[in-house]
Amino acid sequence: MGQTIRQIAAALGVRAEGDLDLMVLRAAEPAQAGPDDLALAMDQKYAGGLAQGKARAAVLWEDADWQGLGLQAAIFVGRPRLAMSGITRSFDAGPELAPGVHPLAVVDSSAHIGAGAAIGPFVVIGRDVRIGTRARIASHASIAEGAVIGEDALIHAGVRICHHVTIGDRLIAQPGAIIGSDGFSFVTPEKSGVEVVRSTLGERDEIRAQSWIRIHSVGGVEIGDDVEIGANATIDRGTIRATRIGRGTKLDNLVHVGHNVQVGQDCLLCGQVGIAGSSRIGDRVVLGGQCGVSDNIIVGNDVIAGGASKIFTNVPAGRVILGSPAVRMETQIEINKALRRLPRLMQTVAELRKIVTGSVQKDGADQEGT
Repeated sequence: MGQTIRQIAAALGVRAEGDLDLMVLRAAEPAQAGPDDLALAMDQKYAGGLAQGKARAAVLWEDADWQGLGLQAAIFVGRPRLAMSGITRSFDAGPELAPGVHPLAVVDSSAHIGAGAAIGPFVVIGRDVRIGTRARIASHASIAEGAVIGEDALIHAGVRICHHVTIGDRLIAQPGAIIGSDGFSFVTPEKSGVEVVRSTLGERDEIRAQSWIRIHSVGGVEIGDDVEIGANATIDRGTIRATRIGRGTKLDNLVHVGHNVQVGQDCLLCGQVGIAGSSRIGDRVVLGGQCGVSDNIIVGNDVIAGGASKIFTNVPAGRVILGSPAVRMETQIEINKALRRLPRLMQTVAELRKIVTGSVQKDGADQEGT
């Protein structure tokens, strides 16, 4: 569905000039943009791409000469990435789902489906489930008994929401996400080798055969408003108390949140992050891709962890960390510099050893000759 330049500028709350009634159908990169596209050239370095494409309208940096660039209309933005949020939202219709319940969906008679909801084919909704108004649930999703989902949810194909999971408004769950699977929690009749090693930091006197006994997960999962969950991300239910994800937090693809974990508000958990059981993550925490958090760890508010950091100890609020084991980022940078210097250092040590050894041998020979 097309939009005018006037409508897009008004939605972004920014200035536009030229033919404000010009209609555009989609957003495009400058060099690939056609006459019906809105070219995204929000930095001067992208100006060259406009000459390669055929766009009549573009989103430009604030003081751009839009007429000199051969455009009929332009929208001016000061913070390009923020503008991208509004522009992409304007052109994203989401999955095509007809309102109502598809004939091929299976919905338990006790389930409550809110007004304006769209339930796709092969969706299964269990006993006593409550779905909020205007929710959209794509094909092959399943929602188990007792689950509660708030208003305006967008649940993509193949999502699994397990029993007694509670989710706030405006959830977005990408394909394959699983919310409320059992936690990975087992115990041995006697103290296990893992327990011994953790208490002794590596030593154990006896190794013996042991079998693992399941600890069942009778807690649930509680998710706040405006949470997004990436493709194939998994959130385990709690053992006794619920696993919780705070309002506004975003999980990337392949993120795993273990049982009993408490994640605060407005966090970013990037791809392949793993958080082990019973850890607590504060508000506004950013964990870069492939970060790992050990069990029972506390990460304070506003912590930023660089990609692939491994967090084995508590982290104070506001700290920026990196590495494995994670330390202050500036410390890790110095460690990395030192590691790069190691070959040269070892060569220098070898040369010094030759000098010292030669000097010792010479002194010995001199003493023998006297």
